Amino acid sequence: MRVFAAVCAVLFGLSAGASAVPFETWTNVPLVDSMCSRKVQKDPDTHPRDCAVKCAESGFGILAEGGAFLKLDKAGNEKVLAALKASEKKDHLRVTVTGDRSGETLTVKTIELLK
Repeated sequence: MRVFAAVCAVLFGLSAGASAVPFETWTNVPLVDSMCSRKVQKDPDTHPRDCAVKCAESGFGILAEGGAFLKLDKAGNEKVLAALKASEKKDHLRVTVTGDRSGETLTVKTIELLK
């Protein structure tokens, strides 16, 4: 019985460690659509919400430190598009994103359009 309990404890510890993936957070970063990302890179806060919604098919991303454009995954794109459509904000589109970065793509866990 002790061996069984010890094995269960080890397995539980391994599974708990595997699910504790350290997500990264990007706070108050510019949100832009992929189509306009290069055009607005120097001043992303001037990029209007109407343009972002119109270009939504190209996908969205954030401009991280150093000017890197990180694309959002499908779920992140859907969340952002819904938030943009519900927002009355005209420009200065900024978000806080928590997720996992793989190369130049973010698998979004949470994303919030800032007011």
